[in-house]
Amino acid sequence: MDALVIASTEADARAASAVEQHHAQLAGTLALRAESVRTAAARGDEQGARQAAADLVAWCEQELVPHAVAEESTLYAAARSRPEGRLLVDGMLTEHAVILDLVREVSAATTASTAAAGARALQVVFDNHLAKENTLVLPLLVADPDISVADLLEGMHQLIGGDYHPEGHAEHSGDTSPAGHASGHACACGEEDGAAYPELDARAVPHAIRHATIFGALDGIRVGGGLVLVAPHDPQPLLAQIERRTPGAFSVEYLQRGPDAWRLAFVRQAG
Repeated sequence: MDALVIASTEADARAASAVEQHHAQLAGTLALRAESVRTAAARGDEQGARQAAADLVAWCEQELVPHAVAEESTLYAAARSRPEGRLLVDGMLTEHAVILDLVREVSAATTASTAAAGARALQVVFDNHLAKENTLVLPLLVADPDISVADLLEGMHQLIGGDYHPEGHAEHSGDTSPAGHASGHACACGEEDGAAYPELDARAVPHAIRHATIFGALDGIRVGGGLVLVAPHDPQPLLAQIERRTPGAFSVEYLQRGPDAWRLAFVRQAG
């Protein structure tokens, strides 16, 4: 179920939505990178698993860790100023330390299996951490008329990405765009069933953040790499959004067309 956030101002509501969408993108990228480690380990590809683990660690150092640091100096600091937020923020800070330890664990892994286990643990902890931020920290802040979340996020790209505009609206990731097609529906990967690619089951992702999660996963794919997406319906609006967002970047092949799931293989053709 999607969380309902009651904001004291429209600007704060937009700011909270932007943070949640950026969280979804981070979760999608982490899910893809962690699954890439697991997929390589499962097929006994030690070199591939080590490379996927190195890619995961590099992304964490470039994106996830700066995001956590930015939160601590803005959202967490504001939440901790309220009596009911102090213990919550202490717990969130402890989880940041756990996340950093798991990143180091993946970095230090000497076998594919230990890298895969560390990557999976990192994904589970991070997803749970983001859920608390979305359902506990953000509602606490936006409900307080003495705290302006929009002001806290001013210039904070690490927290909200590049789609948020305080005076307007964050780019919406829902199923509102007209049906269309991503670039080509012929897969150039040579894998008939997409078995070599990590899989993202979007059916388990809340609708409000589903597209943002998928965008995050797709952003993490290198040229020549791919992703198998499992969707609850034929994702034509999503394909149109992807093509507008990254024109010509992906080829797409349907692997299954319903009735309970649609499976599509995305292969990145260009950066």
